[in-house]
Amino acid sequence: MNWAGRRVLVTGAAGFIGSHVVEALVALGARVTAFVRYTSRASVGFLSSLTSDVRIVAGDLTEYESVYRAMKEEECVFHLGALIGVPYSFVHPREVVHVNTLGSLNVLTAARETGPRRVVLTSTSEVYGTARYIPIDEEHPLQAQSPYAASKIAADKLAEAFHHSYGLPVSIARPFNTFGPRQSLRAVIPTIIAQMLQGGPVSLGATSPTRDFTFVKDTVSGLIRIAEADGSIGEVVNIGTGGEISIGDLAKKIAALIDGNIEILSDEQRLRPGSSEVRRLCCNNAKAHRLLDWRPQYSLDEGLKQTVAWFQESGHLEESRRYHI
Repeated sequence: MNWAGRRVLVTGAAGFIGSHVVEALVALGARVTAFVRYTSRASVGFLSSLTSDVRIVAGDLTEYESVYRAMKEEECVFHLGALIGVPYSFVHPREVVHVNTLGSLNVLTAARETGPRRVVLTSTSEVYGTARYIPIDEEHPLQAQSPYAASKIAADKLAEAFHHSYGLPVSIARPFNTFGPRQSLRAVIPTIIAQMLQGGPVSLGATSPTRDFTFVKDTVSGLIRIAEADGSIGEVVNIGTGGEISIGDLAKKIAALIDGNIEILSDEQRLRPGSSEVRRLCCNNAKAHRLLDWRPQYSLDEGLKQTVAWFQESGHLEESRRYHI
């Protein structure tokens, strides 16, 4: 697809993955509308360097009219806006469901009214819960082990229903644990890096669970390929590397990159409640390769090097000791 001149809406555009999506689309020549959450500070997050290249629209995903107005005349929609913190969902389940589920319903309803050529709804590997088999393909049962996961399952099922009921050209992208520059300290890789750069020790929750960490540039290329591929309409597509590593081994790998000794402390407030911990996630990306001709281009080591360098250069290490939910 030639993106030059195409009108594209990105929700959650000021956030971690969203800002990378906007950046990639601008580089491809798209005319991007960035939907960001309104604040009295008029914050545009990580879009500050792109404001001359994109149209910024501030609003609230849970307010239908603002979503509808932003989507009018857009040819493609990347829906990334969400409250993404699993720990936050334990404390504020109603807010998380309201934003993630009702917000997605508003996006889907507005798309039905305005008629974009494609809608890409961003899901999460958290919807699978602890793996019943490895690697996890798109047929794996969905298991809500947190309010966050439940809110995203509901959003996914609404997208599926809108495709079958109304013929909406929607695809569901299901990224596994994305990491990279700009990610907040609430995520495990940034918190390990920040604590180590501040001299350690590193406070963590459970260190035995495994995750499939995918560099943000690979996640972004997967999202864009989903939007380009007609065969992905009405489909769920995993985006992940097919590899897994425990949190403990990940911390040791980061320590080696930073040339530091690592002392890991167990922090009870970082532990998930009871059976809500997702013990194992590892992606089967065969469908992405078959439908999209997509494969990850960055190894874990390559991605970590770029991420460490960004934190070293940007100085985003504030309050690295505090637990960010």
